[in-house]
Order: sequence, then C-alpha cells, then structure tokens
Amino acid sequence: MPDETREPNPALPAGSPDPTKPSAPESAKASGVTKADATNKPAEPVKAAAAPATGDKPAAAAAKPAAPAAKPAPKPEGPKPEPWDSELVRKLKGQYGSGIREASTYVGQKYLVVDSSIVHEILLRMRDDELFDYCVDITAVHYPKRELQFDVVYILYSFHKNERVRIKTQIREGETLRSAFAIWPTANWLEREVYDMFGISFSEHPDLKRILLPDGWKGHPLRKDYPILQQDREWVQINLGIESGQ
Repeated sequence: MPDETREPNPALPAGSPDPTKPSAPESAKASGVTKADATNKPAEPVKAAAAPATGDKPAAAAAKPAAPAAKPAPKPEGPKPEPWDSELVRKLKGQYGSGIREASTYVGQKYLVVDSSIVHEILLRMRDDELFDYCVDITAVHYPKRELQFDVVYILYSFHKNERVRIKTQIREGETLRSAFAIWPTANWLEREVYDMFGISFSEHPDLKRILLPDGWKGHPLRKDYPILQQDREWVQINLGIESGQ
C-alpha cells in the first residue's frame, strides 16, 4: 500500500496551503460525506413536486357579470284632497245643490269650490251666518289650457271660531266678478292686485285700477302667457328714456 504520510514540501513558505493536499470541501465530496453528516443533522427529505392538474376536473368558473343597479325606490305619493263633511257643507249643498261643486280638505285646509253665479251670495252668507268676519286675501291662479282659465280664491277667517276657509270659483277669460268690497272693505286693494296681475275685473268696485304697476303698463305678469322676461318696452322708453329695463 502506498504511504499516505506525506512530508511537507520544503519549497513552500510556512503557512501556505499545499496544492498537493485536497481542500476540505473537495475531500468531503470525494468521500461522500455531506455537510449534514458533518454537523450530525439528518438531511430533510426532498418533497416530490405536485402532480400537474389533469383534465378530469373542470376548470374554475368564469367570473359572473355584475348585477344591474337596483332601480330607485318610487317617490312616495304626496297628500291628496279628502272630502270635507260638516254641518256648514250640508247646509250649503241643501240650499245651492250643484252650485257647490266641491267641498274638500287638503293638509288640514278646508275649501269650497262654488259656481261663479253664486260666489257673491256665498261670501255674504259666510260673513253674516258663519261669522267669517275677516277677508285675509283674494288671489287667483291661471290655467291657460282650461276653458275656465282662472281660479279666483277668497281666503276667509273667523275670529269667533278661530277657523280659516277658502272659497274658490272658476271663470273664463273676460268674465267679471262682483266686488266683495261691500262685504269686506279690505277687498278694495286685494281685488286691485288681482286686476293688476291677472287682468280680472270686478264690477261695483269703487276704484279698480293697477296697484303695483304703472297705469300705462301693458299685460299682466302673473298670467302663464306672460313671458318671464317680457316688459313694456314702449313704457320704458318713454318714461325712463332707456331701451330696456332688463
């Protein structure tokens, strides 16, 4: 057997590695000893690679399309008129029949719709018999597509009863109503405003003329057929000396 003891190479300086001797890693490889063997730790077994998916199982389902947006909830219905039944209504219907066209309440507000031929008599009765001694307001609403284009509304109040009632009537374009000035003097200026803004005339009125606009103004601004930007250009030019008031 060859002698495994080797003498140091005299040609190498002290402390230099001898190229004739294998290094420690190479020696370990040559002998089949691993690092795990050197540290006395068992080597972890190598896990087998996962088997590829076979065609036996179905592929994952495709993503579902987003559900359509939910429809907004419908708006709740607003309040509606309800029939008004009272001793007053029964008495008036008993006397005037179909002349009392409607008796209703709307959000607690009582109103009667009466024929224009009896409205003055109804107003007089409301003051004398039902003690509605104060005419709060007189106004109107224009519905140009209706045959009876105007609603004229009398708002009455009873100090004795602490109660409020509206009396409505409907008239055509150009129809005249009898003034309520003789029943409530406060109707003077109220009817003048209705005349000024809507062009509705009241017979037996003591001084029916415009109250908000100049006497020479043309048109009635609260009618639906009066454009919002309309003005009496002729009046503006003559009285103000300018082309437009807008």
